[in-house]
Amino acid sequence: MVKNLIDYKSIGLKVGLEIHQQLATKKKLFCHCEEFQSNEFEFSFIRRLRPTQSELGQMDPAAMFEFKKGKMIKYHANRKSACLVEADEEPPHDLNMEAVESALIVALALNSNIVDELHTMRKIVIDGSNTTGFQRTIIVALGGSLKTKDRVIPVQTICLEEDAARLFLDHENYREYCLDRLCVPLVEIALAPVEGSPEEIQEIALSLGRLLRATKRVARGLGTIRQDINISIKGGNVVEVKGIQKLDLISKIVEFEAMRQKGLMEIKDELEKRGVKKEDIDSPLDVTEIFKDTECNLIKRVIEQDGIVLALKLKGFSGILGYEPYPNVRLGKEIAEIVRFYGLGGIFHSDELPGYGIKNKEIESLKKILKISDNDAFVILAGQKDNIFDAMMAIIERVKDALQGVPYETRGPTPDGKTKFIRPRPGPARMYPETDIPPIPITKELLQKIEKEVPKPWEEKIEEYVLKYGLSHELAQKVFDSGYSELFEMIASKTKVQPSFIAATLTETLVSLSRAGFDTNIINENDFMELFSSIDEGNISKEALPQVLEVFLKGEVKNIKEAIKKLGIVKISDDELSKIVENIVQDSKELIEEKGERSFSILMGKVMSIVRGRADGAKVGILLKKRIENVMKERAQSVQ
Repeated sequence: MVKNLIDYKSIGLKVGLEIHQQLATKKKLFCHCEEFQSNEFEFSFIRRLRPTQSELGQMDPAAMFEFKKGKMIKYHANRKSACLVEADEEPPHDLNMEAVESALIVALALNSNIVDELHTMRKIVIDGSNTTGFQRTIIVALGGSLKTKDRVIPVQTICLEEDAARLFLDHENYREYCLDRLCVPLVEIALAPVEGSPEEIQEIALSLGRLLRATKRVARGLGTIRQDINISIKGGNVVEVKGIQKLDLISKIVEFEAMRQKGLMEIKDELEKRGVKKEDIDSPLDVTEIFKDTECNLIKRVIEQDGIVLALKLKGFSGILGYEPYPNVRLGKEIAEIVRFYGLGGIFHSDELPGYGIKNKEIESLKKILKISDNDAFVILAGQKDNIFDAMMAIIERVKDALQGVPYETRGPTPDGKTKFIRPRPGPARMYPETDIPPIPITKELLQKIEKEVPKPWEEKIEEYVLKYGLSHELAQKVFDSGYSELFEMIASKTKVQPSFIAATLTETLVSLSRAGFDTNIINENDFMELFSSIDEGNISKEALPQVLEVFLKGEVKNIKEAIKKLGIVKISDDELSKIVENIVQDSKELIEEKGERSFSILMGKVMSIVRGRADGAKVGILLKKRIENVMKERAQSVQ
């Protein structure tokens, strides 16, 4: 991505963060099941979800958009993690009070105003991620503030809600979900929109994540925390980017979305200069006959399958669909994203034709039937009769939105830090009261109980690591952010292994193994304790640790002891180590006499190639250095 293309202050960039964090509870939010992720299923069932009217008789636009896709939903479940509640065949059970307490602790840590009673609401969601067609959510607190390194960010709301089902497979005509994650308790924290650079927004998310970890009440690991970002610029509508799982993507997404929105506003300004109005956009025409002998494979295949071809005239849009004010920002691309949700391959437009097998003769015929002038553009869409008209209406709406600049929509992140269209933004019609769950009062006794569990600021915890364990600030932050902070404290208290080595292993070593393609999540607490106990008891050296972990992660052994045995890296005795060092030094006297102390690194490599994994590197270094000094002294004395 090209940097510094946008002056964020001048465009009025505002970003509001919404953090969805799973809570570490023993049971789910509305039943007694545990979260147990597995792709081994005991039963399945199929549903088709439909939108319902709100109490005001309105239909939510996001729900209608999902419904028009016409997808069936297949749900899979394991009886260890799902029951009749998740299947929507039984009313929800009593609210999980452990989850309530955790949400209240988070609210107090953010200085928020806790409500007097908890009232459960239903939020319409019919993309299949919930069997009921809605998600249950509860407002826990209002207001408050988050303190970051440089500023104080206002908090809007704190909610307790149920997580969605886990998407398993997404086919053309149906989706498959697993129910293991459905109904897992989440705390949702909505921060007020603030100005700032993409890097500053990411710093805010990091600070909030650290506060949540400090409570020791939240789940850890990929997928347990998701960020939604509401982004807007001056003159444009708010765009929500949903489901960002990786912290380091936030700054990239904000940067791209600011650039995309600025580009859309420039396109809007150009259309205004040309005097284009919404009423100038005509209805589509059936132009199938023009393409009956086409060489375009996509269109030919559609017609052979009894599909049709529609064309839409866009008055005054010449050059606009392919215009790219910033990298990867084009109106034609925006339209194509929407069309794909209707199962269609994409669009053809006049700014990219002739091409794709569409010839000049066909283009001239189109221009004639559509009455296209030099200032106009057109869009071609091919598909089946059951969905092509809905897709074309979506194109028309998106083109009209271009005259307003930035449309009010929901987008999703891409792995490289860009965004893609998901659906329109939901409206107020999606919320209504839950009738199956009674209100729960928040008593003084409950608040007094949990006030004792409100954590210290995370900055104090990091400082504690520095002072108590002798870690650098950088390593202390890595441990705190890693998800292994409690494990680090336990290992440091139960072994005599150097705390900095424990911390580096739980952060840097595991990151290196993960980048090498190993799933480090399979190492549990007992495995780590066995590993560091082996070092503490002198059974293996610190240098052997990466080798042991690699063998274990390859699945070649069942436990750490077997990994050590397989590698044959039992620690050698001091006498044996001394003999190995002495032999190498004696064989290298000429090198020592020539290079002196500079021979150390060469000889260290020779020794470690023999004893690696069986002797402590620091001990080898001390021993070798002493032997080299002795040889140099002997040499000096002989010269005298």
